[in-house]
Order: sequence, then C-alpha cells, then structure tokens
Amino acid sequence: MQLTPHFTLAELTASNTAQREGLDNTPAPEILPRLVLLAQMLERIRTQLDVPIIVTSGYRAPAVNKAVGGVTSSDHQQGHAADIVAPGYGTPLQVARALAPLVSVLGIGQLIYERVGGKYWVHVSTRVPERPANRVITMTGQGAQLGIQDGH
Repeated sequence: MQLTPHFTLAELTASNTAQREGLDNTPAPEILPRLVLLAQMLERIRTQLDVPIIVTSGYRAPAVNKAVGGVTSSDHQQGHAADIVAPGYGTPLQVARALAPLVSVLGIGQLIYERVGGKYWVHVSTRVPERPANRVITMTGQGAQLGIQDGH
C-alpha cells in the first residue's frame, strides 16, 4: 500500500528481526493513520535533503520491539517513529545536523542522532516529547546528551 509518493506500508513495517524470528509485524488498523503521518514527515525530510531516505526501522509490533531490544515506551510501537539514513546526503551525523534546526518546520516531533555499537542512524518521530529539551538529542551507549553531539 502506497502511503505517500515515496513511502509504502511495506517499507515502514519491514523488519529483518521479525522475518528471522517468525514474528508478525502487521500494524493494527488504528496504527495506520499514524504511519501515514510518519510517511508524510519522511516526505518533508526527503524534500529538504533532496535525496532518497532509507528507512532502517519503522513500525515495530510489541514482540518485534522486544526482540530488537527497544524500550517499552518506543514510538516505533505506536507508528510514530522511523530510523533513517540518507547516504546520498551524507553520514547520519550530517543528516542530523541538517535537520536539527528545522524540526518545527518539518513537523519532526523528536530527532535523535543514535550511535550504538558502532552503528549510526537518525531516529525521527512525529510525537513531540513532554520535555522540550528532549526534542533534539544524541543517544550513545553512555546515555542521552542534549543536541547533536559527534562524540569528539
């Protein structure tokens, strides 16, 4: 199902972990409108960066979220979030730095630059966190830091 010109339901629900573990990652009907809003936000990001966006993780059913080690309060379970990379634009750090000043303009509720176990990606969510300070953060194995931090 095509959600927006460049994003499909299959793309936002694809999960290697679900496939490998034999888990169903089909979203409940009430999640679908949120996935449309997520795809619309991804379209705005794609337009801003002027390159294709690769979704590395989108919607996660609770069992899939648990299997990948996601937190129980993960926005991925509610259809609000996607982890993305945009190699045509640059590194995840460059993508996060480009998007950080534009979160309100692009309708990004939360932007997280994640650096975990030698892997790097950008987490974007349509949900605005309760604490404004948590709107743009960096997550590493050592925890959260405000803003986009490169670790050097």
